[in-house]
Amino acid sequence: MAKARRSPSEPHLGVVVAGYALVRVRGASMEPTLRDGNLLLVRVGARAAAGDVVVVRLPGREGLAVKRAVRRDADGWWVERDNPRAGVDSWVVGAIAADDLVARVVTRIWPPRRVQPSHRL
Repeated sequence: MAKARRSPSEPHLGVVVAGYALVRVRGASMEPTLRDGNLLLVRVGARAAAGDVVVVRLPGREGLAVKRAVRRDADGWWVERDNPRAGVDSWVVGAIAADDLVARVVTRIWPPRRVQPSHRL
């Protein structure tokens, strides 16, 4: 059985079990794909590809943010919000350093009627 542990490097993730954690969406920046209160299963430290929904640390901001990875360039990952009228993304803070991409969303687990793999988010 996998051991549960607190993430020492990323306290905002809470408990990590076998490389997976739960993340709650806060705010409207990822609407209509994700809504405030959705609960996500994320893979900590997983590689991302363009189009994936990811969890990142935004420069100069407290906590973590859920964004869409758009492309990787020399400066890191360019991430964007799905809702252009809410939130912060790379258009505001620039590219996100590769080390600041914390996790890749595997699936949305709450609300249950909207469970689906992240490639369909």
